[in-house]
Amino acid sequence: MSSPYRLDATAVQIGRCFGAKVAAGDPWAGGIIAPGSFAPVVTAGREFIAGPRPQGHAERRLVPRLWGVPPPTSAGDAGRAISTVRNPDSPFWIGNLRNSEFRCLVPASAAMLWGGVDPTTGRRRQVWLSCADQPLFAMAGVWKDSEVASFALLTCPANSALRALGVERMPAILPADPAAAHQWLLGGWDRASGFIAPYASAMSQCNLATGARLARGG
Repeated sequence: MSSPYRLDATAVQIGRCFGAKVAAGDPWAGGIIAPGSFAPVVTAGREFIAGPRPQGHAERRLVPRLWGVPPPTSAGDAGRAISTVRNPDSPFWIGNLRNSEFRCLVPASAAMLWGGVDPTTGRRRQVWLSCADQPLFAMAGVWKDSEVASFALLTCPANSALRALGVERMPAILPADPAAAHQWLLGGWDRASGFIAPYASAMSQCNLATGARLARGG
């Protein structure tokens, strides 16, 4: 999944929804986010301070991050950024994921996914996924501190509603329960990793790019 997603909320609205501090004058006003562009993400890490996280309150902040992490040198293609994480156990990702400082929430209103081939056009369908129970939701993300701080989205197999439309993978979307966001940002990896799972079909709204409603799970 390296297709765009939509974030129809201002920086102030995002901060209010996820309890995050927003920098004065943050220019984000909503729109489409594509790989290779900057996007607002929510982090609770100290980020530049080594050592164990101190006990107590961890302030959430809305910060810009580049969508697409530079690949490892072994990949042989330094110009091709990695926008999604398919295998969280990979040595390239697991160190950051186990350290909650590097996990982040990636706010979204809808995500575009590639579905099956349209028999009338021979082209793959564009399916927009949103959540019936949370108009503004958080996708599970992880960031790396490279030359430009950048992030990638965790993905998982598609749920049954999306599979019916030919979609194979989807972003890992956190449940509406605020405890889920807290656990992803601050919890141990043994529990946080449980959120890398398909979102409930019953709460998934799936629409073709034309805007026609196709399914709400079942």
